[in-house]
Amino acid sequence: MGTIRFLLNGEDVALENPAPTMTLLEYLRETQALTGTKEGCNEGDCGACTVSVAAFEGDVLTHRALNACILFLPQLHGKSVRTVEGVSAPDGRLHPVQEMLVKYHGSQCGFCTPGFVMSLYTAHRDGRQDFDDVLAGNLCRCTGYAPIIRAAEAAAELPQPDWLADEADRLRAIAGGKDIELDGAFLPATLDSFANWYADHPDATIIGGATDVGLWVTKMFRTLDPTVFLHRLDEMQQIEVSDAGLRIGAGVTIARLRGAIIDRHPDFAELLRRYGSVQVRNSATIGGNIANGSPIGDSPPALIALGATVTLRRAAERREIPLEDFFIAYGRQDRAKGEFVESIFIPAQADTLKAYKISKRFDQDISALCGCFNITVEDGTVACARIAFGGMAATPKRASLVEAALLGQPWNDATISAAIPAFAQDFTPLSDMRASAEYRLLAAQNLLRRYFVESTASLSDTRVTGRGAA
Repeated sequence: MGTIRFLLNGEDVALENPAPTMTLLEYLRETQALTGTKEGCNEGDCGACTVSVAAFEGDVLTHRALNACILFLPQLHGKSVRTVEGVSAPDGRLHPVQEMLVKYHGSQCGFCTPGFVMSLYTAHRDGRQDFDDVLAGNLCRCTGYAPIIRAAEAAAELPQPDWLADEADRLRAIAGGKDIELDGAFLPATLDSFANWYADHPDATIIGGATDVGLWVTKMFRTLDPTVFLHRLDEMQQIEVSDAGLRIGAGVTIARLRGAIIDRHPDFAELLRRYGSVQVRNSATIGGNIANGSPIGDSPPALIALGATVTLRRAAERREIPLEDFFIAYGRQDRAKGEFVESIFIPAQADTLKAYKISKRFDQDISALCGCFNITVEDGTVACARIAFGGMAATPKRASLVEAALLGQPWNDATISAAIPAFAQDFTPLSDMRASAEYRLLAAQNLLRRYFVESTASLSDTRVTGRGAA
């Protein structure tokens, strides 16, 4: 049996053959008496269980706020975990974040406070001051956010405390190594090792960030056996930039993808900013968001609109297909036994993408529908149109008939009005708790009108002010 090693509040931990789906939250509270990390929703929404996890991304040691309730122990191998008990000094001095939360009365009942401390502690280490985003995944029902934000702003003015040691050398010593086999779990060290193992174990549950699979355990009480964890595969965490476009490893997190895409397609990056919370984006992978085949996943519509392709691999064999062809029906993808999503490719192109997420809440909400439009207009005529939606069908789906109604037509209001009825032919949405079928269809139609208004306003602004590409 194998051993996983990590640091916990600066101390070395070696666990012999831990249960593969024991969560970090359960481990902390039930076996280590570190009860400052709270159990709230147990599904990654409330942030009460937030911890800070340090790990290498390439040669850079990064610190990420993560939800302990949907983080499995094997995912910690080679990483450093810090809980709310581990941020103050050995002599009792408070961390600047803790000190300012006290000073600015940032706590009442206190249940959510440890999670706020850990989110702000991680932001303080990274120098982040976009606190509305940093705290979007931490819920407070009694204090309210104003005093917490004031505390965060005050803490940002204070230096890093001198008692938090650099753990880089210690992590390098435990992060590498060979494949690890646990009872019911496999932790491959290389992509080839994973590919060969999965070809022989095609019914295994693949675990990337566990933001979806974690709920299978905590909410559905499913037994996952065997499992395979992908977090050690550096080859699947690469982002390759070329003149042809952007190739993104399936293990790249949503947070890293957002950073890579923001200069190329800022609207896609803004859509990703509303993907879950910081804690979720720090863990969830783009490959997982695609491979689970959800009809309401936020990234596939944007990727389809951008003409993305997906590379699938089984053992040493690879094939590349358009992303829209990957989704066959609800719960079904074009993926053979033992085949997995290895990477996604986004072709280089001028940015005409607009991505619209419609949901009841701005932050941390599932889309009622997500519409992405990528339309090229040349000399006043629609030369290319790629339109994709989530939440409108059993899979992420292109609006093929709407596209056909636009192609070759003048880019004007009459063309938009003529194309609107085609939405009802492309989509037959359902009614559920998030929206009615009628609302979804009308919203989709109106999003095309919105894209037209925004694009023509942009062209008008360019003509008047002289802004735009030369």
